[in-house]
Amino acid sequence: MEGRQLMEGQQLYDVVIVGGGPAGLTAAQYAARLNLKTVVLDKSKTAGALAFTSKIENYPGITRPVTGAELLDIFRNQAVTFGAEYIETQVIGVNIESDPKEIYAMDNTYYGKTVILSTGSMGRKPAIAGEKELLGKGVSYCALCDAAFYKDKNVCIIGDSEEAVKESEVLTRFTDKVMLIAPGNKLNGVDALNDKKINILLNHRVTEIRGAECVESIVVLDNETKAEAVLPMDGVFVYLHGNRPIVDYLNFSVDISDEECVMTNRMMETNVGGVFAAGDVSCTEVRQVVIAAANGCVAALSAEKYINHRKKRKYAWG
Repeated sequence: MEGRQLMEGQQLYDVVIVGGGPAGLTAAQYAARLNLKTVVLDKSKTAGALAFTSKIENYPGITRPVTGAELLDIFRNQAVTFGAEYIETQVIGVNIESDPKEIYAMDNTYYGKTVILSTGSMGRKPAIAGEKELLGKGVSYCALCDAAFYKDKNVCIIGDSEEAVKESEVLTRFTDKVMLIAPGNKLNGVDALNDKKINILLNHRVTEIRGAECVESIVVLDNETKAEAVLPMDGVFVYLHGNRPIVDYLNFSVDISDEECVMTNRMMETNVGGVFAAGDVSCTEVRQVVIAAANGCVAALSAEKYINHRKKRKYAWG
C-alpha cells in the first residue's frame, strides 16, 4: 500500500483495532495469526458490556460458568500469544480517508493499513437535565482528557463502575475536591477506595446540572430519603452507560444508520475501503458474545484480503 512516509519512530500496523471486547479481541487473534502486525486500542479492560457480566455459561467451549471479565482475559491472552499488541488507551478521533489511516488516541497517533471498529454499544445520549447544554462547558465524558482544566476546583464523577473509580483517581492528581456520586449502594468491581481526596456519595443520583455559561452547581437526590441538595461544582464527569453504539469518535466518517450503528455488509466492510466494523457497534440484530466473536473473525479475514489484494479471503485453518 502506497501512502505518505511515516516519520522515524512511527509504526505502521497492518491492522489497528479500536475496542477490546469479544469482537476486537477475536479479530486480533485471527489477524495476528495471519502474521499481520496488529494492535488493539482498548479504553479499559473493565469498561465493556461483557466485562460487567457476572455469569457466562453458554459460550461454546466453556465447561464451567465464568464471569465476563474472565472470558475477556482468555480472549486477550490468546490474542497477545498470537502476537497482537494490546494498549490501554482512549481513542478520541480518526482520519480513515488518509493513507495510511490515522487513529488518534490519548497517548499517541496510530497508523494502519486497515482499521477494525469494535467499540461496542454502551454509549448513551445526555439524560441529565443540563447535561447536553453544558457539554464541553464543564460537563465531560473523559477525566483523562480534561482533568488538567480543573486544578484545585470542585469536580464530581457520576457512576459506580471500576472505570469511574479509576477516573476519579486521575482527578485527584489535579484537585483534592473530588466527589464520586454512585447511584447504588456499592462501587462495582472495587472492594475498597481509601483515597482520602475522594468523597464518596453512595445511593445518590444527579438530577440536574446547573449553570449559565459553564457548570456552577449540581442537584443531588438521596435515593432513600428523596431529599435534594444543591452542591457547588465546576466540573462534572459522567460515567453512566447506556445501550447505544459508541460512534462519537468517528464523527460520521463512515456510514451510520438512523439507529446510530455502523453500517456494514456481510463481510463487515464499511463504505470506506480498508475500514471494517464488528460486534455491537455494527448494525447487528443479535447482541451475543458468540456473534460478536464471529463478526471479529470475519472482519480480520476481510482485512487480510484487503491488504494483500486477494479476490478471496484466506481461511485460517490449523
